[in-house]
Amino acid sequence: MAAIGIDLGTTYSCTGIWQHNRVEIIVNEQGNRTTPSCVAFTRHERLVGDAANNQINTNPTNTVFAIKRLIGRRFSDDSVQKDIALWPFKVVPGPLDKPKIVIEYKGEEKQFYPEEISAMVLAKMKQVAEAYLDCTVSNAVVTVPAYFSDSQRRSTRDAATIAGLNVMRIMDEPTAAALAYGFDKITDKYREKRVLIFDLGGGTFDVSLVNIKNGIFEVKATAGDTHLGGEDIDERMVKHFTEQFRRKHKKDISGDPKAMQRLRTACERAKRTLSFASQTTVEVDCLYDGIDFHSHISQARFEELNMDLFSKCMDLTEKCLQDAKVDKTSIDVIVLVGGSTRIPKVQQLLQASFNGKDLCRSINPDEAVAYGAAIQAANLNSQCNKDLQDLVLVDVTPLSLGVEVAGGVMSVVIPRNTPIPTKMNKIFTTIHDNQTRVRQKVYEGERALTKDNNFLGEFSLSGIPPASAEVPKIDVCFEIDANGILNVSATHTLSGHQSEMLVTNAESTHSKYCWVLKPRNDSCETLT
Repeated sequence: MAAIGIDLGTTYSCTGIWQHNRVEIIVNEQGNRTTPSCVAFTRHERLVGDAANNQINTNPTNTVFAIKRLIGRRFSDDSVQKDIALWPFKVVPGPLDKPKIVIEYKGEEKQFYPEEISAMVLAKMKQVAEAYLDCTVSNAVVTVPAYFSDSQRRSTRDAATIAGLNVMRIMDEPTAAALAYGFDKITDKYREKRVLIFDLGGGTFDVSLVNIKNGIFEVKATAGDTHLGGEDIDERMVKHFTEQFRRKHKKDISGDPKAMQRLRTACERAKRTLSFASQTTVEVDCLYDGIDFHSHISQARFEELNMDLFSKCMDLTEKCLQDAKVDKTSIDVIVLVGGSTRIPKVQQLLQASFNGKDLCRSINPDEAVAYGAAIQAANLNSQCNKDLQDLVLVDVTPLSLGVEVAGGVMSVVIPRNTPIPTKMNKIFTTIHDNQTRVRQKVYEGERALTKDNNFLGEFSLSGIPPASAEVPKIDVCFEIDANGILNVSATHTLSGHQSEMLVTNAESTHSKYCWVLKPRNDSCETLT
């Protein structure tokens, strides 16, 4: 049975299949190799992909895009609130603080979770593959940003399940891109290469350092931002021209979804033009109140509007190298991935940061991730040739994982950039006399206090025999599988009582009888 690789992107998605000893990027019914990650609802039907994107200017409130920025997040997250203020479609809080998208479909109001919308896009990619192969496709490798949280990874897997896909592996996008770059070099048994994958896409940014040797792709370190990409660049331009329209015509268009979406589309088109031209024109006929909008923007002004975003990419690249303890001069190849890497200023800054080193443009930045995912899918499905079947991928966890201890402090169990899959334990104890139960929150992040990190879920352990404070030993085990998905368990070492973490998206409140753990200060604090 065929297995496909799917790059589920913020703006565009792409799918590939291993055939005839090579990867084929599959074209959709429009003949395009990428498909807009866009879903539209009308009075008569639901549209996905190009058809949805083509009518976005006339039906903005019922056309959902950039859903990747919602999946696995809480409605109350700051980034979600900022996005909601910009999007033309409506997002409301659902149970457990999960966001829900509200649209009008066939004359009725409907609500969808982000996983359901993502499932529609994944189902479209499945349909595209089945039309090309003329057979049913069930198995897939689906990619996610390296900096996706545990809840975002789980939600992506749920979306694929809803779409009727069996997820063979959740794969990090930079790792897939490294595989796309290096798979034809697997037979080179003697030359080790240090490859920097610089992945700036429509909604996310990842940078990873990968060592390639003897068919082993080992990720040494990764850094990134799940809310940094082409969408943010577009919004800077939209804000710029909205303000320009207000100054010139004394009218505010920000409350008109259709006007804002038409301007957003024009800005996105202008951004593409500025990748090869020194200036361009943004034109929208009858933008608002019958007023035509016409304005020039130069490449220099475009760069000025977005310089802080570009600089942040460079800072994260530096962080990745520092985490890997690698000098810039030892990097052999810098691979550009993601459509936003076509921006000249991004390339200029990156090249200057590496003392003028040439950038690798040998792979298509829009297709590289799907290309690598297709190789991994074929490898897991035992379809590749002998050389490719010998390849090994060693990924890392991008964020530290731990639990909250007394005082709201983050106690790290698995440090960031630990190779996965992995399993680590740490011994904790109670904080009160005769405490028979603990309820513990699990977080990811690098800040000292849990309130500044990302909440993942909680577990509760009961049946602890009464004893003085700091006497019981509670063994907390963190296990990350090959998909980067976390499972947590806690065991009282004396009684053997055990509890596994139930992942929720809701902040729980501690009752007066549920206390947090305290790390033991003796030699048993950490188990290896």
